[in-house]
Amino acid sequence: MGAGHAHKLYKDVRSPVHALPAHCKLAAVFCFVVLVVVTPREAVWAFGAYAVLLAAVAAVSRVPPRHLLTRMAIEVPFVAFAVLLPLVAEGERVTVLGVSLSESGLWGAWNVLAKGTLGVAASVLLASTTGLNALLLGLARLRMPPLLCQIATFMVRYADVISEEMRRMRTARVSRGFEARGPRHWAVLAKSAGSLFIRSYERGERVHLAMLSRGYTGTMPPALGDGPAARAQWARSAALPLAALAICVTGWTL
Repeated sequence: MGAGHAHKLYKDVRSPVHALPAHCKLAAVFCFVVLVVVTPREAVWAFGAYAVLLAAVAAVSRVPPRHLLTRMAIEVPFVAFAVLLPLVAEGERVTVLGVSLSESGLWGAWNVLAKGTLGVAASVLLASTTGLNALLLGLARLRMPPLLCQIATFMVRYADVISEEMRRMRTARVSRGFEARGPRHWAVLAKSAGSLFIRSYERGERVHLAMLSRGYTGTMPPALGDGPAARAQWARSAALPLAALAICVTGWTL
């Protein structure tokens, strides 16, 4: 359960950003996102400066732009909401390309798009430069409640276990000529879901017994190399939030 764990978001390359401790990067990204959120939406130039900061970090991390952009597709629902906001919001109206739009809705859409995109980009960049196991250890280092850390750890581990079990069950169905094409096949899928639940529950019980037999007492053993960060590492991690702080303060004063 404590072994290394790779994820599709993570890009395994060597860079100064990858070498930073996970808890330093978590703190830096959290402070950066908070500063982005509190920046006034009217300071349009500030969000461009934030984007430049993230682009600089991405360049230093050597993560390909395509890797980041394709994984930012999770933002699509927020983009759709932002596009509809000027059409349904109330207030003073302006005409853009022959369409009547709400002025307050336009500002709201810009606020959602700018801050949401920067937040998603920062999160994707963090996940691309930090493994899942390192992120969980970083949360523990930042004094996240141990029980929540363990729940998150087990969730990450069992997500792949259950996905692999689903893949095997699907292969078994296909090998027997089954293919879901309509409502008449839903009964088979429902039985498969019930079987998956039972198998997952039994698998969890077996793993728990195996952990108890190996001395598990409710807390995970400390990981190798999990120690406090050096001052130089904290200083490098603080470069992003400090630059963002300068931009935020300037945005409020101008």
